[in-house]
Amino acid sequence: MAKLNENFSRLKKNYLFIEIAKRIKAYSEAHPEEAKKLIRMGIGDVTRPLAPVVVEAMQKACAEMGVRETFRGYEDSGAGYDFLKDAVSNYYKSFGADVAPDEIRISDGAKSDCGNIIDIFGSGNIVLVTDPAYPVYVDSNIMNGNDVIYADSTEENGFAAMPDKSVKADLIYLCSPNNPTGSVYNKAQLKEWVDYALENNAVIIYDAAYEAFITEDEIPRSIFCIEGAKKCAIEICSLSKTAGFTGTRCGYTVIPNELIQKDSAGNDVKLADIWARRQGSKFNGVSYPVQRGAEAVFSPEGQKQCKENIAYYQENARVIASTCDELGIKYTGGVNSPYIWLKCPNGLDSWAFFDKLLTEIQVVGTPGAGFGKNGDGWFRLTAFGTHEATREAMERLKGLLK
Repeated sequence: MAKLNENFSRLKKNYLFIEIAKRIKAYSEAHPEEAKKLIRMGIGDVTRPLAPVVVEAMQKACAEMGVRETFRGYEDSGAGYDFLKDAVSNYYKSFGADVAPDEIRISDGAKSDCGNIIDIFGSGNIVLVTDPAYPVYVDSNIMNGNDVIYADSTEENGFAAMPDKSVKADLIYLCSPNNPTGSVYNKAQLKEWVDYALENNAVIIYDAAYEAFITEDEIPRSIFCIEGAKKCAIEICSLSKTAGFTGTRCGYTVIPNELIQKDSAGNDVKLADIWARRQGSKFNGVSYPVQRGAEAVFSPEGQKQCKENIAYYQENARVIASTCDELGIKYTGGVNSPYIWLKCPNGLDSWAFFDKLLTEIQVVGTPGAGFGKNGDGWFRLTAFGTHEATREAMERLKGLLK
């Protein structure tokens, strides 16, 4: 008999967004006419098309794939083509982070790397996750048999948990701008986390998937803007939200050459080397046309066009935030993030508020309870819809709560 990974039995029965989909399906089948009015503001999927310069680059690359002389097969390293790693490195330099091309590995997105990165660490590590948190951080560690401890992000600390020096952790997941809360860490706060990691010889896994939404100059775009971070941090980023690659799949993970841990025999091991070995064994790389499209994202014209899309979503966030202000609802996010994290009115719990919005005004959001115990009583709305749908949803919300 094949032995199963029984750690899967420790997971919640349904992944958060599968549970949301089940509830929407049940409501839609029972109320087909009302379901036609559904406005989805739950899953953080973009709606704006790829930038024209990106599409042009992909089309050109696809044409190259149809010609024998320019056809590309397997990548030599699977780490990404040099043209894209150079572009990412220069992008980091544009906001003051020194990241060399050979410290970058191109991936198919941040979600997979946030989970897969655990493969390079042994069992028995103490894994610290801020709560609320993106479910992948917790689920991937449970799947691997790890125990998770939590740092509380609450209304009182602005949903930006800080390290407790009385607690020792080996691995630390941080996300800024945060999914789901939209909160951010400033330089002083991130320096405190870096100092904590260095003191504990811990590794920070830093999810920077939403860095392109940062508008305030004092908020770091990368953990590598913080002194000492290259000795203790891995950064994972994605083009899904930066450039609309949710259906195209491309991201990158940075492991500095300075990030060294000791093995059980006391030998120094570069984490970049074992991540390269892991990826070489389990991943064949991102397709050539997608990488050419990603390269175009970092061109001057690509940045201009992608920032226009981001500004579109930021306007939606402003509309949601102003509605919360009008209704007297407490919230975080919306300024440096495409998410609004709002406190459920009238003392409702997250799932009760979800059902109320779904059944009474046909608006779908994400219950905060799905992101951890500190998320209960809170609710996430995304700004990734159209202007028209976002405004309509907010008018319905006003009608429901006024």
